[in-house]
Amino acid sequence: MLPGATTITTTTTTATTKTTVASPTTTTTSKTTTTTATSKTSSTTSKTTTSTTSTSSGSIPSGAITVGKNGVGKPWTGIHFILGSNIIYVYPGNYTEQIVISRSGIKIYGQTSNKLAYSSNTVTISRYMSAAMAGSNDLSGTVRVLATGVSLYNLNIENTYGKGAQAIALSVQAGTFGCYVCQLRGYQDTLLASRDTQFYGKCLITGATDFIFGLYGSIWITGGTIQTVASGYITASGLSSDDPNWYVIDKTTVTGTGTSYLGRPWRNYARVVFQNSNLGSIIPAAGWTQWSTATPNTDHILFGEYNNTGSGAWKSGRASFATQLTAPISITTVLNSTSWVDAAYL
Repeated sequence: MLPGATTITTTTTTATTKTTVASPTTTTTSKTTTTTATSKTSSTTSKTTTSTTSTSSGSIPSGAITVGKNGVGKPWTGIHFILGSNIIYVYPGNYTEQIVISRSGIKIYGQTSNKLAYSSNTVTISRYMSAAMAGSNDLSGTVRVLATGVSLYNLNIENTYGKGAQAIALSVQAGTFGCYVCQLRGYQDTLLASRDTQFYGKCLITGATDFIFGLYGSIWITGGTIQTVASGYITASGLSSDDPNWYVIDKTTVTGTGTSYLGRPWRNYARVVFQNSNLGSIIPAAGWTQWSTATPNTDHILFGEYNNTGSGAWKSGRASFATQLTAPISITTVLNSTSWVDAAYL
């Protein structure tokens, strides 16, 4: 191993590696629901090199370390991070591994022919791992973000476990996090937006059950697509006190298969707003639902809607605890400041 190189350890999953950059302690939480199981993916060998050049399909950021089968230099197994740069550029391929980012300021770029279209992404990072297998929701994440100021561009991140258990694709445990033109794919609990301020611009997020969830995060999702793969619930906000955090889904297309509620309250102060978005026919008339009959969790929630279109937008029969807002929620209300957000994706 090179001096300062990251450690790579083998996990219990077949043909899977784990990549880490320093490992601080992080708090994890778990959420229990039920559902039934399957599916897997492939791996690829990668290389790393420092480069400031460009390719026919896009520019490599200045000072970036390049990773992938089309790189030059010493070969390595998996996408790993050398402590010589905070900028990583990944060549096309399917990488079956877990990536843990615990150094602040990391930026990872996937190669693409169109940096504003998630359909043009060429890099996929996969893992087959449930929370029960890993030991917690966070530990099951295909990509785990444990440090502030991390940005991901044009990556497909998936947990291929499928129906049957909580299985996180992206777990974000630290703030000022930016996710730009990525595909986040899973079934139950795809995105764990656990803590602090997070921005998701022009992304695709797929799942079925509570697939955008967390306890303490304040997140802004804009300009992309939320796609259901089966009937279920899109959001599960876990706010347990009247804190200043929000889930706001803005200028987003909501589509997919099955019948899916915009959200259900994991805790009693859930605060979720869909605004300026197109809500498809998958959204039933009620729009929202309680957590369960035994534990409704609707006493102090705000489930809001503003200026949405589509056949799933506000209509007669909306849940009694839903609110039709008279003004949109501002991005600064959610993120406090946008100075750290890449302005090209606002």
